[in-house]
Amino acid sequence: MLKKFARTLAVTGLLVAGSCLTVNAAGDMQMQIDGIMGALPKFAVPMREVGDRFQNMYFAAEGGNWGLANYMARYMDKAMNPAKVTKPNEYPEWRAFIDGDFSSVSKAIAAEDLTAFKKAYAAVIESCNECHSGMGYTFIKVVKLASPPDQGITYKLSSKAADVPK
Repeated sequence: MLKKFARTLAVTGLLVAGSCLTVNAAGDMQMQIDGIMGALPKFAVPMREVGDRFQNMYFAAEGGNWGLANYMARYMDKAMNPAKVTKPNEYPEWRAFIDGDFSSVSKAIAAEDLTAFKKAYAAVIESCNECHSGMGYTFIKVVKLASPPDQGITYKLSSKAADVPK
C-alpha cells in the first residue's frame, strides 16, 4: 500500500511539475515573441528606407540606369514587409498604394520611358502626401530632392530594367 501511495505521489508530482514547465515554457515563449515583435520596425524605420530608395530611383531613371531604378522600386516595397506583422491594420494601405498609385512608376521603369516615369513619379509624390495627411501625419511632406540621398552609387550608368536578377 505504501509503495502504491509513493508511486501515485511520484506520478502526481511529475504531472504537476510538467504542467508548471509547460506554463513557464508558454510564458517564456510569449516573452520571446513579444521581444521579437518589439524589436521589429513598425512603419517609421522602413518608411525611411522607402523614402531614400524612392529618391534614389528618380536619379537612376534620369541617369539611364533603369536596372538601378527597378532595383530601388522592388526593394522599396520589400522594406515594408515587417509592417505585415507589426502594423497589420495599416499594411493594407501600403499594399494598395504599391498595387495602385505606384504601379504607374513601375510600368514606366519597365518600359524605360523617362517622360512617363517623371509624370508618374510626380503623381506618386502627391499621393504620398495625401496619404500622410489622411493618416494624421500632415507634418510629413515628400518632395523631390535636388540630389540623391545615397551619394555612393553611380546613377549615370546605362542599364536595362530587366537587368535586375529575380
